[in-house]
Amino acid sequence: MKWLTPLGKTIVNILLLMFSLSAVFPIIWMLYSSFKTQKEFTLNTISLPETWQFSNYIEAIQVGKLHEYFFNSVYISLSSVFLIILLGFIIAYMIARFSFPGRKVIYILFMFGMLIPIHGLLVPIFIEFKNVGLLNKPYTLILPYVAFGLPIVIFLFESFIKQIPKEIDEAAIMDGCTTFQVIFKIIFPIASPVIATAVILSFLTAWNEFPFALVLIQDEALRTLPVGLTNFNGQYTVNYPQMMAAMSITVLPVLLIYLAFYKKIIQGMTAGSVKG
Repeated sequence: MKWLTPLGKTIVNILLLMFSLSAVFPIIWMLYSSFKTQKEFTLNTISLPETWQFSNYIEAIQVGKLHEYFFNSVYISLSSVFLIILLGFIIAYMIARFSFPGRKVIYILFMFGMLIPIHGLLVPIFIEFKNVGLLNKPYTLILPYVAFGLPIVIFLFESFIKQIPKEIDEAAIMDGCTTFQVIFKIIFPIASPVIATAVILSFLTAWNEFPFALVLIQDEALRTLPVGLTNFNGQYTVNYPQMMAAMSITVLPVLLIYLAFYKKIIQGMTAGSVKG
């Protein structure tokens, strides 16, 4: 922004500050609203709470069974991320390093997975899972989450691996390493920035997913957090402070993971984009 005048820079900075505040304020509002009573929230939705009600969190966990949904979300999200990273890295390495018939076709088919609106497949997947008896299982949601998470992960991994000199692989094989040892002991540590990005993106997608979790799981004990939040909607009224408390608990792991690895996201998304 060297071409901007001092006044222009000031205006741009103010606009960026306002945009940042508009993005952060909903989270701050949700957090302090979770400590209000229902009456306080109804009278004034923006003001700070007069007395901080920590009981909203206790009731959200006990009455709303939030601890059960939290465990289900953690299990499904971590299992999905593990399989996505494992399968995605192996497939991406094979596509980037080996020439075999149909290699480009396989890669293109995976890339088509990023173009398909996944929620347009909700009804076909429901019918298929129902016919083969895969509904209401602890692993039901893991299957579509892995399938939908692989294309973008393979794209990121393949782009990064192509920038790693093949001589590294050849030297490792000359030293007696097998192909899988080369993948996980040599290339995998080098690709840590893009792996961190893939982990974060895959986790956020699985953690926040709602439509498939709602349709494919009808068993109350197997529901995830996004679906469990609907329990706070009554037939005629909504206990907003309790819902805010439940949403704060739901958002907290996502915020912590993002704050811990946000630098890795930038490194991973730009890795392999410029050839040197």
